[in-house]
Amino acid sequence: MTTAPMSLLNGLPDPDHDADFYARVPTKRALAWLVDVTLVLIASLLIVPFTAFTALFFFPVLMLVIGFLYRWFTIAARSATWGMRLMGIELRDLNGDRLNSTTAMLHTLGYTVSVVTAPLQLISIGMMALTPRGQGLSDMLLGTTAINKPV
Repeated sequence: MTTAPMSLLNGLPDPDHDADFYARVPTKRALAWLVDVTLVLIASLLIVPFTAFTALFFFPVLMLVIGFLYRWFTIAARSATWGMRLMGIELRDLNGDRLNSTTAMLHTLGYTVSVVTAPLQLISIGMMALTPRGQGLSDMLLGTTAINKPV
């Protein structure tokens, strides 16, 4: 893959001229999501005994909270969750910069709302598959997108 360093780009890479930045990103996002959900599930299960097993009564809510914190902090730290890092992708804002803590929180909030509202999640998945930059619903609202990590 031949890609220009992000510091040389103005804003997000153009999907027509810099297609390498977007190659297989929707598939990588899906695989990263599987890794992230698995990590959140494991973390949630590890927490259950420390609640005297009462967390079993509200386990889906526990997973939402753990997932929110996991996504927010990992995206704020390096603009990618651990699953995204494993897949070699990261989120960038409209200017092509890594996401700051506020944008990471808003992106995570949008993702969480779409997870809780199934039709929004389906719309977001469809958008990732069909838009030129592979942007989901939260991405479109915030002007963010996932790209292959620049080399």
